[in-house]
Amino acid sequence: MDVVNVVKVAKKGDKEALLQLILAGKDAYYRLAYSYMRNEADAMDVLEDMVVKLYEQIGQLRKEESFYTWSKTILVNQCKCSLKRNKKVIPLGDQLDVSKTRVNSTGISDYRQVDEQLDLQALLLHLNTDQREAIQLKYYHDLDYGSIAAMTRVSTGTVKSRIYQGLQKLRALYGRNTDEQH
Repeated sequence: MDVVNVVKVAKKGDKEALLQLILAGKDAYYRLAYSYMRNEADAMDVLEDMVVKLYEQIGQLRKEESFYTWSKTILVNQCKCSLKRNKKVIPLGDQLDVSKTRVNSTGISDYRQVDEQLDLQALLLHLNTDQREAIQLKYYHDLDYGSIAAMTRVSTGTVKSRIYQGLQKLRALYGRNTDEQH
């Protein structure tokens, strides 16, 4: 799919083109919404709100090639507004579902992976909100620095700084020497 051309068509009011763009990114949108909202129902609600906003504001998009960064920024803002409106303070992060633990060839669950995920989630809670958000957007959602900067409305340098400082703090908390070579 040529995103730029489909966005141009969507900007002219073609609902099908907009739907095509949204469906192409549906998994990434859902993961992002779920990481903020922490449950399926709330994630679906903010996704619906995002779709409405996209439809209403698609004409305001200046750079067609930035559609997905722009739409994810709208989604993050919808999540934050919904959390604020509901007065929920939920740290960004994926909930761990132990019931989906992998089973190896001997039929034994991979509890070590679960322990490591629990340790990581606990460590992330020691970071400030900005550092945690930047790290999770970078490493859980595989977003580039520019996209994170646009979504969080800070400079790319600030994003890099938050990630660097957060990782330094995680290393210190985990007991690893930051000068250690691997």
